[in-house]
Amino acid sequence: MNSMILQKFDEGMEIRGFSEQTRATYLRWVKKLAGHYQRSPEEITDEELSQYLVYALREKKYARKTMILVVSALRAFYRIVCRRSSESLREVLPLMKNHCPLPRFYSIEEITRLLSVDDLQPKQRTMLITKYATGLRATELCRIKVTDIIASRMQIRVESGKGGKERYTVLSPKLLNILRNYWRLYRPSTWLFPCPYDESKPIRQDSLYRAFILAVKAAGLPDRGGIHSLRHSFATHMYEAGVGLPTLQSLLGHQQLSSTMIYLHASQSRLDEVRSPLDAIDLEPAVIKASGKNAIFDDRRMEVRK
Repeated sequence: MNSMILQKFDEGMEIRGFSEQTRATYLRWVKKLAGHYQRSPEEITDEELSQYLVYALREKKYARKTMILVVSALRAFYRIVCRRSSESLREVLPLMKNHCPLPRFYSIEEITRLLSVDDLQPKQRTMLITKYATGLRATELCRIKVTDIIASRMQIRVESGKGGKERYTVLSPKLLNILRNYWRLYRPSTWLFPCPYDESKPIRQDSLYRAFILAVKAAGLPDRGGIHSLRHSFATHMYEAGVGLPTLQSLLGHQQLSSTMIYLHASQSRLDEVRSPLDAIDLEPAVIKASGKNAIFDDRRMEVRK
């Protein structure tokens, strides 16, 4: 594949504000397409593009999330490099509907166990505590700078948010004290969590992932979706504490309120407040008591299983 084509695609994505991680991922999928047909992508026909998606689904058996990523990468390539309109690409590279499962999270007691295990180094523990206390994405957490900690306003500035958007999230007094102790121990100058091999660069995400896996195993907890479950735990616990959805949307950096509304379904405390309308009706005992041969329920056979 012509390297000039890839460079043009990469530069086009950079101009449009695509993150470094997204650019690398999209380039990889375009290379896979070119390798499959042994031709440059701009020479591939619409019919071949459709067949490639069928191949990815049936032969490679890519998951739904992966397919959404493949289609997004290819649509970006043909829009940026080949100047094709979104309308013309919609028929050839249709976006799959994204299934949004309910978020999986840890309880307060489980979070306490996870963040208190003895196996963690101070830097690892501080990263995980900060992840839970702020609700930041993994990429955002790794790129926090020392100057982003604004103690006077009790906020943390997020410069490298999703889509390149800047926002602020909460800084709790307890986290501020933990970060101060961490700074006294490690003395970071630029990045709050610098790479151990090159302090001019932020720590890699896989270091954060390894710390989380270590903590989960040491605490004897199940894996509830990886490091992102700490963000889900933050959001769920904030909502249960009474934080409104618009505020939570701002803290999490969601573009759409609908993305934040998934925590309506995750909150057990709010579910506990819900009552069936049947509970407001005064029914006579005879109405619900079964008797005779046509009885539906038999009290002697009913069991409550925990």
